[in-house]
Amino acid sequence: MAIAQKISGDVSRRSLLAGGLAGGFLLAFHLPVRGANEPVQPPDVTEGKFAPNAFIRIDSAGKTTLVMPQVEMGQGVYTSIPMVLAEELDADFSQVTLQHAPPNDKLYGNPTFGLQVTGNSNSIRAFWMPLRKAGASARAMLVQAAAQQWQVEPASCTTSNGEITHKESGRKLSYGAVADAARSQAPPKDVALKDPKDFALIGKPLKRLDTPDKTNGKAVYGIDAMLPGMKFATLALCPVFGGKVGKVDDSAAKKVPGVQKIIVLDDLVAVVGDHMWAAKKGLEALVVTWDEGANANISSKDVWQHLRATSEKDGAVAKSTGDIAKGLATGERFDASYELPFLAHATMEPLNATVHVTSDSCEIWTGTQIVSRVQSEAAKAAGLPVEKVIVNNHLLGGGFGRRLEPDMVVAAVRIAKQVDGPVKVVWTREEDIQHDIYRPVYRDTIAATLSGGKIVGWKYRVTGSAILARWLPPAFQKGIDIDAVDAAVDMPYDIPNFHVEYVQAEPPAVPTGFWRGVGPNNNVFAVECFMDELARKAGKDPVDFRRSMLGKQPRFLNVLNLAAEKANWGQPVPARVGRGVCVQPSFASFIATVVEAEVDEHGEVLLRRVVSVVDTGIAVNPDTVVAQLEGGLIFGLTAALYGEITIDKGRVQQSNFNDYRMLRIDEVPKIEVHLVKSGEPPGGIGETGANAGPPALRNAIYAATGVALRRLPIDRALIAAGKKA
Repeated sequence: MAIAQKISGDVSRRSLLAGGLAGGFLLAFHLPVRGANEPVQPPDVTEGKFAPNAFIRIDSAGKTTLVMPQVEMGQGVYTSIPMVLAEELDADFSQVTLQHAPPNDKLYGNPTFGLQVTGNSNSIRAFWMPLRKAGASARAMLVQAAAQQWQVEPASCTTSNGEITHKESGRKLSYGAVADAARSQAPPKDVALKDPKDFALIGKPLKRLDTPDKTNGKAVYGIDAMLPGMKFATLALCPVFGGKVGKVDDSAAKKVPGVQKIIVLDDLVAVVGDHMWAAKKGLEALVVTWDEGANANISSKDVWQHLRATSEKDGAVAKSTGDIAKGLATGERFDASYELPFLAHATMEPLNATVHVTSDSCEIWTGTQIVSRVQSEAAKAAGLPVEKVIVNNHLLGGGFGRRLEPDMVVAAVRIAKQVDGPVKVVWTREEDIQHDIYRPVYRDTIAATLSGGKIVGWKYRVTGSAILARWLPPAFQKGIDIDAVDAAVDMPYDIPNFHVEYVQAEPPAVPTGFWRGVGPNNNVFAVECFMDELARKAGKDPVDFRRSMLGKQPRFLNVLNLAAEKANWGQPVPARVGRGVCVQPSFASFIATVVEAEVDEHGEVLLRRVVSVVDTGIAVNPDTVVAQLEGGLIFGLTAALYGEITIDKGRVQQSNFNDYRMLRIDEVPKIEVHLVKSGEPPGGIGETGANAGPPALRNAIYAATGVALRRLPIDRALIAAGKKA
């Protein structure tokens, strides 16, 4: 049994894990793991190396380092991105080293956003062509250098596993041997990319390359950062949104062993100690009188009243085809509204940041999805130029959109300014859940008409927060949040008269942000639930009803047919058991999902089986695609069954996993994921399951009981009473 490495002479918190669990993994792949006294993000030194672009570094010994523009937070990009780069580079994949990219929007900005950000299920989608071209260009320069040395034509050379071979003579040179000469080669203007039939890595179900280090304790997350002389801190914000600190009695806190300092800022208090326990107990001993401010009387009732009233207004038109007035005047009209609650992220790794502030520098150790923004916001908080701020990014113990925000780092910098030496600031779970940046409440209203068993008119209105107006203002144009209407404007069904509009509605006091699945969260749910209700009104089977409108969408029709087949759609089920289906266009992937569920007389729901079929284009690593869909489905089903943040007296009422429940192991059903082989460019996958689970489950409940729920989480009392929500 191997014991995890020691950090700073102390056994790490994972040192009890056995290394043997990953013993079958043979590739000598290297994650960016270092001792805790060393900088996790090393300087990107290119001197003496072949560095043809921002992503590839090869030294004379042949060591190949790939610089990762995206962050690893469990979604597998630290396997799939190297696969894409190494594929076109023809590197020896077993000897590649990874390095976190430093903050630099110009070099490592996500092509979709222009920012160095990981989110929106687009790591592979956005970097698919840039990374392939980077690898192929570097390979061409290495070949050119070898060909000049041999005085042969580059076309007479081949590459494989980090070597260049001259086919006629059999001569070979390693990439390291020509790295220095390759530095003087001009990058090719146009470079030929591999034909997918020649892929040696892409498309193979390779094992996750981060699994061994995550198993044996070598992997370093933000919360694992350890520095000499480091102190620990935890904090409390006003429990009421927007409240401030009033008075603080710290006499008892100062008597707690290990407490070093009490920090009082305008909106938070923090206790610094020799260790986390001292800081936590010291914080509990503080007596704080809060100035609760104007939001102290806000409740969930106020939030919903505001949202429902705002949803009655006309919105900005996001898409309109045909004649919606004519469409809604044709056939029989049906109306419905669907609502989704606030949700917290509740990442397994609590929010944290380690910060060392001096008079002329600020260094940060954390895990973030938006490293360049963290750097710039930290600089503002520290009162320093951006170039004086170093951000060491780590592996993330879950992101789900929460770490797209810099607030936890900004707070840590503010605290660190009051501390001599480095300090690790850790949020308690309670503080995290009660001061999140929440998934917005949404209300989606739909009017549709049926004629001849088909939809002839469809008017859809999304009402909710405009996250992009705050997070990426240039993307908020003409009053439309393009994320909020995602999967509504591009729903796959052929409807002749089609209209989608958006109404911005910011909830009173409650901060909102991205949550796994982002805009399609609400739209896939509303669209797919209403499809089942309309199918019943039309007297059609839900799958057949959808098929009738997918004639122009062969990829959608294919996944729907396969999902129905694999799930035994149409076969008899026991009493109070139902099957529900969902078809979704999220993140440029084509997915159909069937959930089979059983409902008892008390309204409790038992998940029996989930079948999901996905056409995500070229699956770089099929095993990762399957894992992400499985995880996303569990994430979404958890929200559908249990997820809701409620407000009373300006406070979040939930605090930990006892009242913000997760789906437990014994509640998880059998999940089957089937991949459709495709030669199309890759689609996104990390968030798709979170969107698929809730509507498919709701439709299964509808099939089993006849109760058409229109709000999440599911209302067991309504189900038991047999009433429509």
